[in-house]
Amino acid sequence: MTTLSERLRTEFPGASGRSMKQWLTSGRVRVNARVVSDPRVVVAPGDRVTLGPAAASPARPDALPLGLEILHEDRQLLVIDKPPGLLTIATEKERERTAYRILWDLLSGRRPAARPFIVHRLDRETSGLLVVAKTPGVKTALQAQFAAHTVERTYLAVVEARVRRPEGTITTRLLDDAPGRVRETHDPRRGRPAVTRWRVRRAGAHRTLLEVRLETGRRNQIRAHLAGLGHPIAGDATYGSRTDPFGRLALHAHVLGFDHPRTGARLRFVSPPPAALAKP
Repeated sequence: MTTLSERLRTEFPGASGRSMKQWLTSGRVRVNARVVSDPRVVVAPGDRVTLGPAAASPARPDALPLGLEILHEDRQLLVIDKPPGLLTIATEKERERTAYRILWDLLSGRRPAARPFIVHRLDRETSGLLVVAKTPGVKTALQAQFAAHTVERTYLAVVEARVRRPEGTITTRLLDDAPGRVRETHDPRRGRPAVTRWRVRRAGAHRTLLEVRLETGRRNQIRAHLAGLGHPIAGDATYGSRTDPFGRLALHAHVLGFDHPRTGARLRFVSPPPAALAKP
């Protein structure tokens, strides 16, 4: 005897228990074309277990767990808006509460099934835009654009203190030779080159809202560069911040633009910053 719950685990091995529960409670699971919501129901070897029509369509943004939203989806890729507090991919300590896992559950539950391929990442506490591929070839093509610095990436950051200059460019080399904090160096023989452009969007008495544009994409580049400027991002204790007015790292991936790997069309997405970060 096999229960519906056991059969679902066999049919959809990449899906989490949470996703299967959502499929059942939302009426998406069908046994021989009949909706069944009880995971304890016994199914015979010849019974056909499928997901309903909703599984073939992109999920509504508000249907995804943990605040993750899909802004765009086609056959090759997705563009998502990641909330703060959610990992991009798993770590040794956390494997379930990640953007990758949520997308895996979504795509693997469709027919035909698909899977996500991570192109780039955001830190856990950084919110905003990510592009995710659906095939290895699209992943490679998108990563080539990142490597060629043709991807438009603009962030919004609330930094400590009032920034006096209206704009500037930070050019250093970054050492990323150990877990934890990335270090700046001006030694041309060490590290990798990193370029960050910034301008003031709004200045307050104790904090400043900056628009930050990446020319390169090193790990923790914005965090390290702004700390080196003497204005660490609010909430970033790792890089010297002494305040945490928002209860999170005050960094948001605001604009993402790239060429579609199949059509060649230029795509550009904008994610408004959380209201708290818009006013320093």
